[in-house]
Amino acid sequence: MPDPRPGSPRDGSFPAECAHTHLFAGARCRIGDLPDPAGFGADPVPIGIALHFSDDVTAEAELLVSDRGDLALAVAAHTTAAGTPMTGRVWNVREVRLVADEAEVVLGRPQDPGFPGTRN
Repeated sequence: MPDPRPGSPRDGSFPAECAHTHLFAGARCRIGDLPDPAGFGADPVPIGIALHFSDDVTAEAELLVSDRGDLALAVAAHTTAAGTPMTGRVWNVREVRLVADEAEVVLGRPQDPGFPGTRN
């Protein structure tokens, strides 16, 4: 039976739950279904993510890792359930930590275009 919403290793991404309808500096998202959340938290690797927001909207995203080891979360443009268009944006990742057997990503400020490691 197919997953009820996007974000599974089968489709090449991992589901992540965000407690708000949008992202901001300090927002937290928990990534589920990782085979080794503690290992991922200690040494993150690039992965596809399906961000599921509190308004039941899902947006495609990608965790990026630069050659220097800096982390960023690239989120595709999407529309909130209330109809607000959200432009695609790349966010600094301030921290990745283990919370309740899941990797939690804590966002920093949005990046300027051209983060090392982004795909054009």
